[in-house]
Amino acid sequence: MAKLMVLTLLGLAMTSCRDHQSSYQKRLTAFREVEPVDLPNCNLVKGIEMGSEDLEILPNGLALISSGLKYPGIKNFDPNTPGKILLMDLNEEDPAILELRISGSKFNMSSFNPHGISTFTDEDNTVYLLVVNHPDAKSTVELFKFQKEEKSLLHLKTIRHELLPRYVYISELLAHKIHVYEKHANWTLTSLKSLALNTLVDNISVDPVTGDLWVGCHPNGMRIFFYDPEHVPGSEVIQIQNILTEEPKVTVVYAENGTVLQGSTVASVYKGKLLIGTVFHKALYCKL
Repeated sequence: MAKLMVLTLLGLAMTSCRDHQSSYQKRLTAFREVEPVDLPNCNLVKGIEMGSEDLEILPNGLALISSGLKYPGIKNFDPNTPGKILLMDLNEEDPAILELRISGSKFNMSSFNPHGISTFTDEDNTVYLLVVNHPDAKSTVELFKFQKEEKSLLHLKTIRHELLPRYVYISELLAHKIHVYEKHANWTLTSLKSLALNTLVDNISVDPVTGDLWVGCHPNGMRIFFYDPEHVPGSEVIQIQNILTEEPKVTVVYAENGTVLQGSTVASVYKGKLLIGTVFHKALYCKL
């Protein structure tokens, strides 16, 4: 009887383990293959080889891009090089990449490890850049002033938190959902809705003209965390129109199995131009 009980408990434990693993793999969409959705006028961006994990396109067409993320469990092709912020002018016919020089006596460039970024423009049209930074496996938020003429960033201070827009969009990666909240004058939030999607949603960009959401997605997330050069992670970009309505329109604008672009994290538009960033790979520039 004791032996039977041990075998039964062992069987239950193995079943529980398999169920947990199956749930984990399902949440990461581990076995999903990408159904290609092609964009004909796309080119890889020259000068980006260490990823383009997040990006912001300013109203004047200048794109700020974070590159060089080093994060536990995530592939990095050049782990000994500090991260950087890149500049790309989408007003140019063939835009080039420029690394922004960073100044500031209290900023340690050697441990710069940029992750997500956001911009804020004040009433004097001064642009400020907020960067989630992971120096020495820690997490901070760094505030920079963007100096357009000097093509540089001036580090102002390290801060711990910030909030901004009227509507707040939050991507829940493993739940495959985007949550929408309304921000009130007293800084409280009200949950409005959640939108379920058949992919792992990463960074969200809002088109300032139309209000559409552009989302960089992972169609097979397991390949991000367990990198295999024979089975590289694919890329996917979705556009969400009218998300505040009862029937938002979700369109897969770009999808690819990784032969061109690996591990898309963010997508943003400017005057018919689309810029797609990745965790650790390259960046793609498309004319829509």
